[in-house]
Amino acid sequence: MNKTVKAHIALLITNIIYGANYTIAKEAMPEFILPSGFILLRVSGALLLFWIFHRLLVKESVAKVDMLRLAVCGLFGVAINQLLFFKGLSITNPINAAIIMTINPVMVLLFASFLIREAITLKRTIGIILGIGGAILLITYNASFSFSGESATGDVWIFLNAASYGIYLVIVKPLMNKYNPLTVIMWVFTFGLIYVLPFGFIELTQVNWTELPGNIILAMIFVVVFTTFMAYLLNIHALKTLSPTVVSYYIYLQPLLASIIALIFAKDVLSIEKLIAAALIFAGVALVSTSPKTKRP
Repeated sequence: MNKTVKAHIALLITNIIYGANYTIAKEAMPEFILPSGFILLRVSGALLLFWIFHRLLVKESVAKVDMLRLAVCGLFGVAINQLLFFKGLSITNPINAAIIMTINPVMVLLFASFLIREAITLKRTIGIILGIGGAILLITYNASFSFSGESATGDVWIFLNAASYGIYLVIVKPLMNKYNPLTVIMWVFTFGLIYVLPFGFIELTQVNWTELPGNIILAMIFVVVFTTFMAYLLNIHALKTLSPTVVSYYIYLQPLLASIIALIFAKDVLSIEKLIAAALIFAGVALVSTSPKTKRP
């Protein structure tokens, strides 16, 4: 199996995890743990795992000249990304958030062109347009939503979260040419922990750990081990082979995967709209996955 296929499989697994996370994380939050406290729990728990595995498997050091870039990656990829998403989601509705997040690959394409000189090709542009169309069709099918003044602030936070993660995917890419993915993500989360600690410390100390039900403890473990540790590691592993635009495009698969899971468990029915959406998204994957030439400075 070649590296490209492995990278796409890693992204597919990552987005299956993200798709399941919405339901699982909601079980614990906010009744048993508040959003910022949950972010601190997942960042600190995942960082512990990253450090352990790094010490056992890699033992690679980082040049001082790259520490600033890693610090910036931790700011955009962990702190701003996670804090703004949870904050925005608490004051807007999930459908608004899902629609706004479809802008992420567009922003990645623009940032990649500006920061690392990745060419904006017609194929990739068409692919992203198809992905947006398919994702929005799935998200809004038989659902009501509105971008009103009541949700405007939350919508802005979600938009800034999408922009933050887009910047992260682009600026972390050059580090993948120098270091093992585990080394990069370990340091990204190290700096991320420093940033989120002031926001989540009080909320995390308010958790009544001795009275947590077993299913809530399992939900927290899932978020730390799978949604954070495994998903971030698989994502950055894929980024070593694929471009930031391709990695970000997989966000369009999340509503599709959620629909497939619902169909498997007989929680949803197949419709012509879902088939059209799936065709649009997979056609977009094929177009976006073509490797563009890099612009000359």
